[in-house]
Amino acid sequence: MNLRKRHKSASAEVHTSAMNDIMFFLLLFFLIASTVTNPNVVKLVLPKSSSGQSISKKTINVAITKDLVYTVDKKVVPVDKLMDELSTYKTMAKELTIVLSVDKTVAIQDVVQVLDIAQKLNIKLVLATEPK
Repeated sequence: MNLRKRHKSASAEVHTSAMNDIMFFLLLFFLIASTVTNPNVVKLVLPKSSSGQSISKKTINVAITKDLVYTVDKKVVPVDKLMDELSTYKTMAKELTIVLSVDKTVAIQDVVQVLDIAQKLNIKLVLATEPK
């Protein structure tokens, strides 16, 4: 009769099945987080500038595409209604700044037209550029 207890040797195996799931979810999270885009952006080719500033006040994004489509905060606005649209924003905020994003192929006359509207409404205007 053998009275000694049999000791099972400790297993040196590491179970990594849960590690695979964790790594998959981390990879999925970083893929989704890296592809988040800004919803206020209209696809334009902006001119380059070496001296740029960031803006911290209440802003409105006005964009002019190469097809001369005017957008105010991603809302398409005809050029003849642009002054009315911007004046409604002016009544909402006292210190208002327009960020004008213009495709570099747009004629300067179309840009000056928006500059005149901003000046008539006493709204500050900045031109969006890409850094060099």
